[in-house]
Amino acid sequence: MDVICLGILVADLFASPMPALPAPGQLGLTDRFLLGAGGCATNTAACLSRLGRHVKVLGKVGNDLFGNFVLNDLRRLGVDSSSVSRSRTHPTSGTVIINVEGEDRRYFHCIGANADFTFADIDCSVLDGVRALYVGGYMVMPKFGAEDLTQLFRAAKQRSIKTVLDVVTPAGLAFSRSQLEEMLDCTDVFLPNDDEAYAMTGLKDAVAQVDYFSQLNPECDVVITLGKRGAVACRKGEVIRAGAYQVKSVDESGAGDAFAAGFITGMLEAWSLEKTLSFASAVGASCTRALGCTEGVFKFDEALAFVAEHSLKIERIRK
Repeated sequence: MDVICLGILVADLFASPMPALPAPGQLGLTDRFLLGAGGCATNTAACLSRLGRHVKVLGKVGNDLFGNFVLNDLRRLGVDSSSVSRSRTHPTSGTVIINVEGEDRRYFHCIGANADFTFADIDCSVLDGVRALYVGGYMVMPKFGAEDLTQLFRAAKQRSIKTVLDVVTPAGLAFSRSQLEEMLDCTDVFLPNDDEAYAMTGLKDAVAQVDYFSQLNPECDVVITLGKRGAVACRKGEVIRAGAYQVKSVDESGAGDAFAAGFITGMLEAWSLEKTLSFASAVGASCTRALGCTEGVFKFDEALAFVAEHSLKIERIRK
């Protein structure tokens, strides 16, 4: 097994872009709906599978129709779902994604079974023989806290597994420096977006953000994603700002998770930071070409060809 992806599992219902939202009492029309398994762990795992990696997901779904769908869709996507557990008390998490032309997406979300996921749902023997462990949606799994993350990542490090952390920062949650230091202590790659990094640091500049996190663990690769503005990354003092590839975008859902899958791939390939950023940016951009979180994502050779054929602005801020 190449990678285990642990985190939130969601049944996503996407509406294709519409000109405007209907007024109360009116009917709005959309060209199509797409139901797909989603959430950070699912999306990243599915993208890694498309990139040719063997992937297993850990998480929790409800004992319901949506739970059955998520498990079946994971199998369709080539992801091992045998270690996903079922909640007896919570429904499967769900999100409805509304796309309006020229506007950012709107979400309606039920946390569901992700609120019931605990460390007790993890059999650490599944880590044996794994090369990388990704945790996504950390901070929105209420029963999986800091002690659980530390215990899991220490178990991974004992097996020489690379650890990757992605977060979702709930509004109003405060962070102390000691909390962040503990969170990053056993983390090899940290992948927040700029809004999440701002919530954790109070700093708005992406370079200042990567410097802040890098001071907490100088051995950790820190990558701040900036959406259409690209990304800023730091590896052992080297800081690079990468632009974003321009593609015809249909739906930006899941682009950050696709970027994470691309970065994990570069890490497993032991590529330079610049090559890894270029590849991850290409995979992230490809995700936006189709409705849903994974349908448009490049396969490995397609991503390599895209990088070779398209230029990406790279700025070396510090060597």
